[in-house]
Amino acid sequence: MLNKNFFNLPNQLTILRVILIPAFLIFLYFDTYVTNVIAAVIFAVASLTDFVDGYLARKYNIVTDIGKILDPVADKILVASSLIALMELGRVEGVVVILLLSRDFAVGALRDLSASKGKIIAAGFSGKLKTVFQMIAVGFLIYKNNLIGIDIFFIGKILIYLSVVLSIYSGVEYYIKFFAKINE
Repeated sequence: MLNKNFFNLPNQLTILRVILIPAFLIFLYFDTYVTNVIAAVIFAVASLTDFVDGYLARKYNIVTDIGKILDPVADKILVASSLIALMELGRVEGVVVILLLSRDFAVGALRDLSASKGKIIAAGFSGKLKTVFQMIAVGFLIYKNNLIGIDIFFIGKILIYLSVVLSIYSGVEYYIKFFAKINE
């Protein structure tokens, strides 16, 4: 049975993020000017819930065990589904998707291993920066349209490649922190 803490606002926002994923994918796959805009807005809202739920949970000290599990799972589902859909639509190369998802899964596994040994390794600045670049890039690639004469899709392509570089760098950085922490 779930307790009342399960239904706190941060957890509700995490659940909302998961619920928004099929909606944004439906609009994305129609691939018209209007549906790309709608998909990008839904993706942006879903991405913002990630920031807001974590902020609220920490600020009001309502961090729950279920939230610690649901939040990263929701993030991985959002990122993986958007990258795979963009690959299917020919907006991002498969190697980019493989590198980004592989890094996320590898770091996730390392986090689990670290936690099982009672060691917590905080996300570094480069990992947070990678996430910002990746979310903006994905949003721009979903949007795909020009905006006041600016080629948003082209900017999205540049940002997704930058997020790959940041992703690899932050992944290596995380592994270095892990081995330093384990050897303490």
